[in-house]
Amino acid sequence: MRAISAEAVPTTALTREWSPSYPLDIRRSLGHLARGKGDPTHRLVDGALWRTAPTPEGPGTIRLRRTDRVVAEAWGPGAAWLLEHLPALLCADDVVDDFAELLTAAPHPVLSEAWRLCGGGLRFPATRLLFDQVSVAVLEQKVTGIEARRSWRELVWRFGSPAPGPAPAGMAVAPYPADWLAIPDWEWHKAGVDLNRRRAIRAAATVAARLDQLASGSVSEAVRILCTLPGIGPWTAAEAVQRAMSGADVVSVGDFHLPNVVGWALVGRRLDDAGMLEVLAPYAPHRARAVRLTEVGPAVRPPKRGPRFSPRDYRAF
Repeated sequence: MRAISAEAVPTTALTREWSPSYPLDIRRSLGHLARGKGDPTHRLVDGALWRTAPTPEGPGTIRLRRTDRVVAEAWGPGAAWLLEHLPALLCADDVVDDFAELLTAAPHPVLSEAWRLCGGGLRFPATRLLFDQVSVAVLEQKVTGIEARRSWRELVWRFGSPAPGPAPAGMAVAPYPADWLAIPDWEWHKAGVDLNRRRAIRAAATVAARLDQLASGSVSEAVRILCTLPGIGPWTAAEAVQRAMSGADVVSVGDFHLPNVVGWALVGRRLDDAGMLEVLAPYAPHRARAVRLTEVGPAVRPPKRGPRFSPRDYRAF
């Protein structure tokens, strides 16, 4: 994090108004960034969306309100950075002009209805903070959602920084790379994070500056480089670039549930990763968007044939 003098930190909100030239469902599009309702970095309060971020300029908080345009207010050392990158956060990097044509060429009632419900505004944001998205994606590796969200909350609260400005209670800014590297082993354990995941986050933290430079470049190159890091594979890379780089065509292969969710929604049967990619192929370069539409559209879910996995609590080991 860059050192900031006290005089350089804005004490009042910086503001920016911006009007997207395209349909945008802010709640659904940016909701993809939230890790559960208790995510300390993301809150929806009285119609306003609040987010915090560990920007290169320092911690920042941003509040987004939608009228005839988007009104953004930001606080903290990272306020100016957040407002500079507001269009990217509001999905300006995500081009969907040809998606309607793909739905016409390969029509499917589930996708078409979901696209209609979203008003054609389901887009992928770009936080431009790739390491930040890698760190939270690693926490989600091979555990239940409940476990991952609990670990994320506890680590952000304990090792992040207070949310600047008048943020809602309980919000905080995610740790910076140096903060992740300084977490002692017993604190990882208390947060329920096993050795493989903590090693992967540490490996990414050591090259965090390089990763964030990638966030303004090629999505495919970012995925390639991420997959060279210890403990990071295609699933983690996909989850990160979808959110940090508007990676609307990068499918999260290797997910335990996703092939079946897509399979039941689009072809009415179970699929593996290869089958899922085959079904999604007509929608390239919007395959991840098609996946998101199966998740937000009319509920067509796999039948439940057994008990759920029980969350494991590593703190008891």
